[in-house]
Order: sequence, then C-alpha cells, then structure tokens
Amino acid sequence: MLTPARTDLQASNVVLGLMRISSLDDDQIRELVNTARDEGINFFDHADIYGGDHGCERRFGDAITFSAQDREQVIIQSKVGIRGGYFDFSAEHITGSVDASLEALRTDYLDVLLLHRPDTLVEPEEVAAAFDQLHAAGKVRYFGVSNHTPGQIELLKRSLNQPLAFNQVQLSITHAPLFASGIAANMAGLDQSVDRDNGLLDHSRLHDVTLQAWSPFQKGFFDGVFLGDRENYAELNDVLDELAGKYEVTPTGIAVAWITRHPANIQVVLGTTKPSRVRESAAGSQIPLTRQEWYRLFTAAGYVVP
Repeated sequence: MLTPARTDLQASNVVLGLMRISSLDDDQIRELVNTARDEGINFFDHADIYGGDHGCERRFGDAITFSAQDREQVIIQSKVGIRGGYFDFSAEHITGSVDASLEALRTDYLDVLLLHRPDTLVEPEEVAAAFDQLHAAGKVRYFGVSNHTPGQIELLKRSLNQPLAFNQVQLSITHAPLFASGIAANMAGLDQSVDRDNGLLDHSRLHDVTLQAWSPFQKGFFDGVFLGDRENYAELNDVLDELAGKYEVTPTGIAVAWITRHPANIQVVLGTTKPSRVRESAAGSQIPLTRQEWYRLFTAAGYVVP
C-alpha cells in the first residue's frame, strides 16, 4: 500500500481499470473485482466515456454492491472531459458528468476525479468552481489530471483550491519517454533525448503528484502487447523470462515490477478483463528489481544508456 501525497488514501500500487467490462456479464465482473480485492488491489479506475456514456460505470454499478464498510475500503476513481470529438472542462460538464457517474456507479461519492485529456480551451476558474462545488457537496474527495504536462498542471493550480494529487499517463517498458529522455539528456542526434513530457517525471516528484501508468503492457498507442512478441522484442522477452524465473512470477509480473520499482511510487493501471492477469500483476508489484535488472529491461526494450 502507498499513501499518495496530499491525501489520506491507503492505495494499492496496482489499479484495476474497468474500461473493457461492458461486454462482461455480472458474474464475470464480480469475479474480476473479487480477484483484485483478494490480491490486495483496492483501487478501481473508471471514466465517463468507457463503454459509451457511462456504460462501464453502469455495468460496474449493476454487478457490484458494496456494503457501507466495503465502500470505505475501496477507492473509486473516474475521469471527465472527453466528449464526442472534443474536450470539455466547463464547470457545467464536469459537475453534470460526475452526477451521472455517481448514479451509474450507485455510490454517493468518488474518491478521485481526474480531468481526462487536456482541454486547450480550459478556463481554470471554471474548473476551480466545479471542483469546489463537488468537494463541498461531498461528491468528490480528491482531484487530479490525466495526460497533462507540467505547464498545464501549473496553469490549473493557479486557480484551484484543491490540490492535484494524481496524473495518469501512458507508460510501459517499451513506451517510456517519461524516463528515457532524462536518461539521454543533452545528447545531440538521438531521438531518445527529445523531451516529449516537458520534465513531467521530475515535476511530479517535486510537487508530490502520484503518477498512474496506463497501458503498462502496450508496445505503443494500442498497438498490441510486447509480452510474448518475439518478432519485435525478442531480447526483452528473453530478459522478462529470465527474471520471471528468478523471482518465481510471470513475465507480466516483471513488467509491472519494472514500473513499481521506480522511487516515484507509480501506480500501474491494468486494462485486463482476465482474473489471471490481475493475479500475475499483483504478484509482481512488490518485487524489488535491482538497478542492474531495471536497466537491463530498459536497454532490452531498445533504449540507450549512454
């Protein structure tokens, strides 16, 4: 468990993402959620757009009934801001979407609300008004963002009264510009040295923002998983297999361990609907990879250590 800064949450370092549950029946959803809880995962991630118009939130609410005690022991997070072909951080949309999420999830409050993707037309004062209203009404406990740069975060913070405690970003061994550009800083002629995140990792550590890694097994932007892909990532899979044998977990567990090993205390957001993958991920989340092992995985994925 970890305690994200600026919160009193006791959170697992693995998060179960529910974006793909719309096709599951109630029993399958319950099995998935119960497996997560049995493995010590208490953090559940939603978004208003998953499954279309609160569809996955509604499936979750239909299948899962929390007692008052159970509700206090789990953390429910949702996201808002993506609409049909555009982004919307207006106060009206934020508050209206949260109300719809609460109804769909059959809960009185969200533990965490994230702004999903940056709205370049954002008016920070409107976001602040929406957050104040939701917090005062007891509908949202904590706030954060997703896929935001340091500058975008600082712009919001200038108007907000609530801290931004989380930022959910894409991160895996094979999609790691978050780490890679800093490792190759100041190297001319190397694509890896290009800073695509505007110093996001260091900014997050300096300002106590907990990062959440989505698509932790993806090769790129929904291009399939690197696990078992020996055509493109033979060396990486060799190292994953070797370390899986050493630590008596699966390669999935090692892929999770690579992220959770980082001292930034990054949470790993799973997108799986398979209970077995949930168990494998949880088993890897506490493995203390050595520095040498961490960098072996990094270079096996094709990155450069100068």
